[in-house]
Amino acid sequence: MILVNTSDIVGKEIIETLGIVKGSTIRAKHIGKDIAAVFRHLVGGELKEYSEMLNEARQIATKKMVEEAEKLGADAIINIRYSTSAVMQGAAEILVYGTAVKIKDAD
Repeated sequence: MILVNTSDIVGKEIIETLGIVKGSTIRAKHIGKDIAAVFRHLVGGELKEYSEMLNEARQIATKKMVEEAEKLGADAIINIRYSTSAVMQGAAEILVYGTAVKIKDAD
């Protein structure tokens, strides 16, 4: 599956648009990591616990989007965008969406 955030794919021709596909997840870290992040927030620096949580969430949401596109018979997903929002303290939703398409090599 080809994933791009552009409206076309170099060297490929879009032959059919299958529709919008999406994936989302809401993730939270356990209380121990949440407390560690609070202490780090007080002294400054990267909140690694939250960075890890968001990276995991992006991977899960992307996987769900790809699975949805595969069910449609897509070869690629174009115009991919990510969105995030805080659901509650220490929990975030990641949403990823794009357009599932069928492609062929450009002539």
